[in-house]
Amino acid sequence: MKDNVDSWSRTGTRVFWGEISPCDHVVQIYEDDQAFLDLLGGFVTGGIYSDDCVIVIATKEHLTALEDRMKSNDLNVFELKLRDQYIPLNAEQTLSEFMIDGWPDEALFSHLITALITRARIKKRQVRVYGELVALLWAQGHSGATVPLEHLWNKLFETEAFSLFSVYPKSGFTQDAHESILHICGSHSDMIKAVAESKIEITYKDF
Repeated sequence: MKDNVDSWSRTGTRVFWGEISPCDHVVQIYEDDQAFLDLLGGFVTGGIYSDDCVIVIATKEHLTALEDRMKSNDLNVFELKLRDQYIPLNAEQTLSEFMIDGWPDEALFSHLITALITRARIKKRQVRVYGELVALLWAQGHSGATVPLEHLWNKLFETEAFSLFSVYPKSGFTQDAHESILHICGSHSDMIKAVAESKIEITYKDF
């Protein structure tokens, strides 16, 4: 993958997340946990302010940190959960519901995620999904299952309208990082390269 600076675009975080469309599949490869959590907070709060429903599938630690950020933005997390506008799910538990022998089962995955999207759309809201499942697979040593899982997400776009944000920790890349990044880019519509919170900017690329 040739990284030509002229092919990257810069925009404000609020504008980027405000303009995200159904079937957009955005990825970030991150190094800094705090910058990633700030970006995730923008994705979630941007959805709430747009009256979307936001499904967040993340680790317990990241869910706690995210909800702290939501509260700091004067969002009533309890009320959002009560009316199913914010649906948080534990990533480890969710992953266990469709993985078989270290590999994602298409039927189980489709049934699980389709039911979630149907629940999220009950009040005619648009749906945003954040999924930390690929990052968790890497942490568990199942890096080979990440691309098939990304393809299952993309296959759902053929029948379901939702936007998806997923992340990969840079620490998970090995000596085959270049090839892995090429596979990841091929599964997404946009890739976020950098976040400058002081300027509230993100740099991204359309594929």
